[in-house]
Amino acid sequence: MSEHDNLPKADGKPEELQPETTENVQENQDVANESSPSEAIEKIEIPVEAETANETEKAAETVTEDHDEVINEIEESNAEDAEDEGNADRHHIEEKDYDKMSMEALVKELEHLVTNHKVQAIKKQVEEIRSEFKSQFNTLLDEKKEEFLNEGGNEIDFFFSSPLQKRFKDIYKDYKGKLHTHHKNIENNLKDNLANRLQIIEEIKGLFNDEENINTTYKHFKELQDRWKTAGPIPRDKYNNAWNSYHHHVEVFYDFLHLNRDLRDLDFKHNLDQKLKIIERAEELAKDEDLNRAFRELQVLHKMWKEELGPVDKEHREAVWDRFKAATKTIHDRRQVYFAELDQVYEKNLEVKNEIILQINKISEKGADSHNGWQNSIKDVEQFRNLFFSAGKVPIKVNEETWAKFKDAVRNFNRKKNAFYKNLKKSQFDNLQKKMDLIQIAEDNKDSEDFESTTALMKKIQSDWKKIGHVPRKNSDKIWKQFKTACNYYFDRLHKAKDAVNAEGNEAFTKKVQLLEELKTLELSGDKETDLATVKSFIENWKSVGNVPSNKRYIEGKLNKALDGVFKKLNLNKNEAELIKFETKLESLNNAQDSRHLDNERIFIRKRITEIKAEINQLENNLQFFQNVNDENPLVQNVHKNIEKHKQDLKLWKTKLRKIKELY
Repeated sequence: MSEHDNLPKADGKPEELQPETTENVQENQDVANESSPSEAIEKIEIPVEAETANETEKAAETVTEDHDEVINEIEESNAEDAEDEGNADRHHIEEKDYDKMSMEALVKELEHLVTNHKVQAIKKQVEEIRSEFKSQFNTLLDEKKEEFLNEGGNEIDFFFSSPLQKRFKDIYKDYKGKLHTHHKNIENNLKDNLANRLQIIEEIKGLFNDEENINTTYKHFKELQDRWKTAGPIPRDKYNNAWNSYHHHVEVFYDFLHLNRDLRDLDFKHNLDQKLKIIERAEELAKDEDLNRAFRELQVLHKMWKEELGPVDKEHREAVWDRFKAATKTIHDRRQVYFAELDQVYEKNLEVKNEIILQINKISEKGADSHNGWQNSIKDVEQFRNLFFSAGKVPIKVNEETWAKFKDAVRNFNRKKNAFYKNLKKSQFDNLQKKMDLIQIAEDNKDSEDFESTTALMKKIQSDWKKIGHVPRKNSDKIWKQFKTACNYYFDRLHKAKDAVNAEGNEAFTKKVQLLEELKTLELSGDKETDLATVKSFIENWKSVGNVPSNKRYIEGKLNKALDGVFKKLNLNKNEAELIKFETKLESLNNAQDSRHLDNERIFIRKRITEIKAEINQLENNLQFFQNVNDENPLVQNVHKNIEKHKQDLKLWKTKLRKIKELY
């Protein structure tokens, strides 16, 4: 057990400190040394009939002259705790970063505090939560209002209700009700306790004129001290004056009454021993690494010093008080250094947050002219929002200003984004109407028998459809199916009609079947250039035969297979062979009556280019995992080979895309 375990107990609640002596007390003590007890009492001239409030102010006036900043801070905190013992619990409630919490988390935290803690101890936390929730809700309200106006609503009709806000208000109302009830319960007690303490002071003053023997007077004095210790809490604004007055008159009693010196010296010795233990503990706390914990315990020591211990012999009073003040100042100075270092961290956090605000403003100024552009900007701003909330605290003097600047930056971005989409919606509705007009044309002409003119019309409206921009997403699939159905219906009719009369196409099919058999039995000379010229001549002959009916176009695929066999014998470069076959296929598609075949081929080529690029990117990313591996490693070499192969394929497909574009 530590020697400090024998310190007077203060119920673990931090209280405060008072100097042990004053100039007035010193002067009165000097008089006591030169005069009789009765003369001394006359010379201090304490007017028993004066108002107690005036007396306590005068008694406290000189006591507070030497208090420095840290003493005042401790006294103010202890006065607050002395008014209501539950206030002291506020020191042990965790302070959280409420500015990083969502509205849902803030509501849960408020409910937890109100449910699990004393209402008088959570005022700071509750008000910070309330301020943060209100700020976030107002931001949400502004966004909802802008959306409402962008949809064409009138400002006067705007209304937004949130179940989360209602829940927050109900919990906060419950908190205020509990706090009001608590204050009403203690209000009368505080007044009664103050009156009782002032009465005790008056009775101590009355002891100076008591004609009882000294032992009886001393016993009466000790009874008054016991009554004082159990008198209960008093209003915080009266706390210091009442305690200063009490200590003043206790010292006067000790110094100016001719007590039994044994009794007085015993009290003085006990008080000195306890105060020295308090000082030693304070000096230990001055070395504690946890400065907040040390300061809270220091408050407890001050409370014990002031409320539970009486005076010491005057020869020690100034020395022990100065030593206690020195330990207190050491803790205070270390805290100031800590706070200064903390301020530097906060300043750095401020720089980070200001840079984030600047970047959001730059994104807003740049804007975007497309849906994808704005979607990328939205992702960037969201990342900056997350960085802002995780950047840490800033100096309290600029906290509200910084938060306001951040909200303005985000709000400005949202306004520009919403304005873009408002205009985009208008444009999309215009596009929707244009496409609906094309659908009407397609449906009006899908049964036409005038194939020559209608086919040109149908191709034109298909081309016009592609030139029209986006429509609202909810309508996109529906109108596309409607348009495609009408167009396909017409072209299916056209193909059937052509197949019925397309003798030329059937004849071309017969000729191509014969040519295909000839190709299969083609004898090569062995000279690559000569044989290649022969193959190309064959292909030209194939083209000159003309198109086959659409239901017999599979003959083109058979040609490609046959050519693959020939090219293999010629050891022809793969890409060169592919381009020869593609040009043959392209001419066939271009001469077809239905342009959809050519369109579908172009779509397929673009898709294949995208896939190959993705595969190349994936392989190149995989190489990053082999940064520390020798290039001679078989696995690394294999990746490089795959990349090169894909790049050659990409080059081929890009060439195909270029050739097909030339036909549009």
